[in-house]
Amino acid sequence: MSASIARAFAVRSSARMANRSPAVASLAARRFMSFKPIYTAEVVTSGGRNGQAVSSDKALDVKLTMPKALGGSGAAGKTNPEQLFAAGYAACFQGAMGLAASNLKVKLSGNGTATSLVTIGKDAEDGLCLSVELRISEPGLDKETTQKVVDLAHTICPYSRATRGNIEVKLVVV
Repeated sequence: MSASIARAFAVRSSARMANRSPAVASLAARRFMSFKPIYTAEVVTSGGRNGQAVSSDKALDVKLTMPKALGGSGAAGKTNPEQLFAAGYAACFQGAMGLAASNLKVKLSGNGTATSLVTIGKDAEDGLCLSVELRISEPGLDKETTQKVVDLAHTICPYSRATRGNIEVKLVVV
């Protein structure tokens, strides 16, 4: 991130944080200040849940639809934010598993899978919330070793770190 972009972000962030409690604003500022960006993905959406999402490099260009369960059409050939989150989390988690396995001096098969189930629902206050279940399969490793890799990966994966304490995440070794 260039210095000018970082300054612009800081100015926008300060404006948003002006309406927050001092404790929340302080925490948010510390988190950003201690963050050294490596890569930034940029995606522009239009039309909300029934629109389109396109990445700045055009590698991602998807049409969006609201799932039928949420009152939408669930149109064929279109995706939704929950599916995109599920794909991102599963892919990132498998990458973290590779690093975890290396740290534990364990060799992964290369044929493992991470199935991510992202559920949207309502909480006790009738607000919308998410939960995730990651089902991990790693052929060639016993269940106990796989569980150790999964547990360590859960401390490494940026999605796991971002969701920790915010949404329920269940890890299942299959």
